[in-house]
Amino acid sequence: MNSDHARWISTFLEAQAAELDASENTLLAYGRDLKGFAEFAADRGLNFEDLTRTDIESYMVDCDTLGLAQSTLARRLSAIKQLFRFGYEEGWRTDNPALKIKGPGRSKSLPKTLSEAEVEALLTAARSHGRSPADKLRNSCLVELLYATGMRVSELVTLPVAATRGDPRMLLVKGKGGKERMVPLSGPARDALTRWLDARDAAEDTARMERGAKPSAFLFPSTGKGGHLTRHRFYGLIKEIAVHAGVPPGSVTPHRLRHAFATHLLAHGADLRSIQTLLGHADVSTTEIYTHVLEERLKDLVLTRHPLAKAT
Repeated sequence: MNSDHARWISTFLEAQAAELDASENTLLAYGRDLKGFAEFAADRGLNFEDLTRTDIESYMVDCDTLGLAQSTLARRLSAIKQLFRFGYEEGWRTDNPALKIKGPGRSKSLPKTLSEAEVEALLTAARSHGRSPADKLRNSCLVELLYATGMRVSELVTLPVAATRGDPRMLLVKGKGGKERMVPLSGPARDALTRWLDARDAAEDTARMERGAKPSAFLFPSTGKGGHLTRHRFYGLIKEIAVHAGVPPGSVTPHRLRHAFATHLLAHGADLRSIQTLLGHADVSTTEIYTHVLEERLKDLVLTRHPLAKAT
């Protein structure tokens, strides 16, 4: 990557972080995608100030010949389009060579999820999995909250403890782009939260008296750099809980519990707009991937409830 490319990309990423409050994961993804494009341009002696639409299309063709998934191609083109829109707005170019390039779109494969029985097994196992009573209470609270709210794992592990005080019926969650939303808590989730808060606060009181430790701002504190349980650690925990529950660990991830939240709500009569709000989707088209659940329910209604339905 030459200095021209590095300047463009670093300035773009700084602006994304400052102006749009882009998450660290989003910035890392942009950085990886744009680095690959910069290497392609450098190999051909091209600077970002003077490359053309044809050059960008040639890069996309090269990516396609590598057999990359449509979603990967769409993501890479999206990063390039945003970079050149930023360059145009900054006055680095008098035109935007990526403006009219159309990508392959994203294929909407059905999200992999978990059955209600599998989730129940995970919830039960979480209550008894851990090295100490406090670990068990924390693990139970993690899984209960994730399934009850459909939060992203990053939203869960960074949840401020202040948001959970007072036996709340609703939680204020800060999602992508700093957007906030309210999500309701079920009775079991509130019970698990109350039990964990008691254990958490007692441990903090002991640490303060014995070592002068400062209280943590997070519901799930950690001694690590971020001060809270990491996404990576929770990913490992959910695998351990799956093994304990007798559920294949390869089929269990934090994100699949989010899918299960949406899928099970729809199966029990919730509407897409409500699910969109609870998941924090900016556009209902993102939520529409779950309509396969509605289709199955409607099919069942016609075949079993219609007056003219016949038993097969």
